[in-house]
Amino acid sequence: MKSVLLTILLLVAANIFMTFAWYGHLRLQSTGVSSNWPLILIILLSWGIAFIEYCLQIPANRIGFDGNGGPFSLIQLKVMQEVITLVIFIFFTLVFFKDTNFRWNHLVSFLLLVGAVYFAFKK
Repeated sequence: MKSVLLTILLLVAANIFMTFAWYGHLRLQSTGVSSNWPLILIILLSWGIAFIEYCLQIPANRIGFDGNGGPFSLIQLKVMQEVITLVIFIFFTLVFFKDTNFRWNHLVSFLLLVGAVYFAFKK
């Protein structure tokens, strides 16, 4: 049970950093903070943030992988990670990009991914 919780917490933390690495620079640009920064500086900033993500994601996968004594198969880890990514991305978008509109098809796609998790964990 401890490895289940630790794996999920590490995946959540990793995905928070990943979302900021991949999309945070767009928020900085839209607020004018980084509008004049050269692309290489944006890339280096994102890499720095992504490094933290890797420092969390790699242990999450090692701890959670059933090949290392963890509770999850490789496929379960991946599907779970994708749904965590989507949940964090939606929260990030609602907080930092308030002008983004979520439509019914976005909800359907989210529900299909949750269904994917269900089927990935089905015996």
